[in-house]
Amino acid sequence: MIAAASPRIPAMDVLRGCAVMGILWMNITAFALPQMAYFNPAVAGTPQTGDILFWLSSFLFFDGKMRGLFAMLFGASMLLLIDREEMAGRSGRRAQVVRSAWLFLIGLAHHVLLWWGDILMLYAIVGLAALLFVRQEPTALVKMAFLLFLLHFLLCAAFIGSLYAWSHAAAAPGADAALRDGFQAFIAPLSGPGSGATQMEIATYRGDIGGIIAYHLAGFPGEWFWSFSFTALEALGFMLLGMAMLKGGFLIGRWDAEQYRRTARHCFLIGLPPMAALAAWVVLGGFAPLPAFGSALAWSFPFRIPLSVGWAALILWLLSRHAQRPIVDRIAAAGRMALSNYLGTSLLMTAIFYGWGLGLFAQVRPALLLPFVLGAWAIMLLWSPLWLAHFRMGPMEWVWRSFMHLKPQKIRKNN
Repeated sequence: MIAAASPRIPAMDVLRGCAVMGILWMNITAFALPQMAYFNPAVAGTPQTGDILFWLSSFLFFDGKMRGLFAMLFGASMLLLIDREEMAGRSGRRAQVVRSAWLFLIGLAHHVLLWWGDILMLYAIVGLAALLFVRQEPTALVKMAFLLFLLHFLLCAAFIGSLYAWSHAAAAPGADAALRDGFQAFIAPLSGPGSGATQMEIATYRGDIGGIIAYHLAGFPGEWFWSFSFTALEALGFMLLGMAMLKGGFLIGRWDAEQYRRTARHCFLIGLPPMAALAAWVVLGGFAPLPAFGSALAWSFPFRIPLSVGWAALILWLLSRHAQRPIVDRIAAAGRMALSNYLGTSLLMTAIFYGWGLGLFAQVRPALLLPFVLGAWAIMLLWSPLWLAHFRMGPMEWVWRSFMHLKPQKIRKNN
């Protein structure tokens, strides 16, 4: 995903660039609004038409799909790193372990100091498990990936099912008051902006940086582990799928344009109609908490798999037709600096929305978040090629590699 091999693989750089841009569309709600608004826009207030359209675009095209693309690229980059290290006579597995250890620490700092939605720690830990499969053939990797996808879906479906059972038990005549109160306390943050937990979250993120860091520390590792439990199997499955796609030549642009076009078409035809049906169910139900939460966490997952692959195929098909366009070089540059852009996005967005910056947290409706996304995309596409005109790698890539090698790496091109 983030660390690239050398020499460069243009197709993977472009995919990384698109992924790091697309993931902001997915994450902007989590930067700007209370955490549960990620699952249900009603948490930010009664959704208006523009809010629904923004949620719909995120749900159909970005939520989970960019995360899947990131994980596929991370799995592929693992193989490239291992191959490069072994070609140099070093241990590829050891290099990946060291790489993951430092990535975890970078992610931990990101989580505590900036933003609760960090994915780097997840990838660092799951990447160690993926090491067990690096020698597998593509077919075996795909089979294992889909087994992991099945286990992930069953876990999430069982959890959502337990919430429905809890809600029915709490609503039954003569239900125990503690049972009723417990369910209401759980579901309140998913229901609207008036819950005590949501108001406390808003007050915290509009406050100073010390309070925000204390809030993150108080929730770690408990809340992070809960999130890890519901994302680890998914991430590992996509990493293995990425390994298979690298070994089959898909991710490095070796397929012909027509193969990419057909793959994209088939994947979107498989994934989009049921996603649209789920979206209609949620919208027509007035964004009721359990349907909205269940659709985001569990029911949409089987369809996010083909859509993640479809995005990769669509990007590579467009690349095969428009490789000489200037915008392609800018997207590739953003991909070469994916770690810097990912962390830089967190710094920029928290500076805009948190109290230590402009303090706009929970004051911008979902419909008005798109300009922030487009503005950040423009910054990525402008600064990435400018930086790489003078330096070998992005600033955070340099930090990561320097930590890995326990000495400063060359960064200036004229060194």
